[in-house]
Amino acid sequence: MSWIDQYRALARYNRWMNDRLFALVGELDDVERKRDRGAFFRSIHGTLNHILLADRTWMGRFTGGAERFVSRDPSGKAIEITALSQELYADFGDLSRERARTDADILAWVHEIDDRALAGDLTYTRSGTVYTSPLWWSVGHFFNHQTHHRGQVTTLLTQMGIDPGATDLIAMLRDESRGR
Repeated sequence: MSWIDQYRALARYNRWMNDRLFALVGELDDVERKRDRGAFFRSIHGTLNHILLADRTWMGRFTGGAERFVSRDPSGKAIEITALSQELYADFGDLSRERARTDADILAWVHEIDDRALAGDLTYTRSGTVYTSPLWWSVGHFFNHQTHHRGQVTTLLTQMGIDPGATDLIAMLRDESRGR
């Protein structure tokens, strides 16, 4: 088992969980999705927007294709990112579509990289500070960050009386091994 095999499993897990959560959240009305529930990004909708914003930021860094991962408004104009809590898409349908597109990009990307690339360095600038570290550090953070915030969403859903079902990576891996 190599690092890349693990990251490919995590990319599949990311899509699996996002598909499941977006299906559940899609059953809520906009008022419930956007209700301030005291979460770090206030609402379920706000938290899902944050995950997408962060994923696109990291994918731009990983691929060197920041333009590919720019969020755009309905007219096609680039959305300037001013805060990690920024709402990219107020419309849940737009957010869902963009989430699915980004998940497909993540899956494609993890099938293009290899262990040698992961051992190399990633250098990027954030708020005027230059950071350099092995790529695998950032990729590990990328997948951990998604899981962390999806856990917040599942907590909010559970508090609303909605059971998100099994959310563990191993549950997805078991499903895959059974051909589901």
